[in-house]
Amino acid sequence: MNREQFWALIETAKIATGGDCRAQTAQLVAVLRQRSVHEVLAWDRIHGELMAESYGWDLWGAAYLINGGCSDDGFDYFRGWLLGQGHAIWEAALADPDTLADHPEVRAHRPDQEFRVYFECEDILGVAYHAYEALTGQEFTVEVSGMRPWPPPLGQDWDFDDAAEMRRRYPRLWAICGWEEASSTSS
Repeated sequence: MNREQFWALIETAKIATGGDCRAQTAQLVAVLRQRSVHEVLAWDRIHGELMAESYGWDLWGAAYLINGGCSDDGFDYFRGWLLGQGHAIWEAALADPDTLADHPEVRAHRPDQEFRVYFECEDILGVAYHAYEALTGQEFTVEVSGMRPWPPPLGQDWDFDDAAEMRRRYPRLWAICGWEEASSTSS
């Protein structure tokens, strides 16, 4: 499996499920269960490479703004959601996270709503694990996957609670997801 095939599976599952995180994950697991263990391991390797390549402060800041906060785990789940959106959206967001302001779900986002919608998909992070276990009947361990710890985030960090800095870095996202400036100075 190569990256083109990886992204084709993501896109096909997104179309088939309407982009619902759990359904898309189940679809991907079902497809990989029909493949070889070698292909499942290749899927996992590509997924790990993509997660490492996306582990940067610029994207993390956008996730923080969109979701109204973003922990370490929350950033993983956000990147899971972003992965499920497909190759074009993934690449555009990595090149310029402010392009997420073009995403229909983000555009419809209203941070002042009492019920928040978080742009996260934790389930998609476990596709290879579930497919491997279904194929082999064995646990998908770190030794099997060859997973390495994430490197430090890429780029220079800054204070995500600095409203002026967030507005400067993400002018389009700020227009959709920004907060009252008084709330950023009250800590």
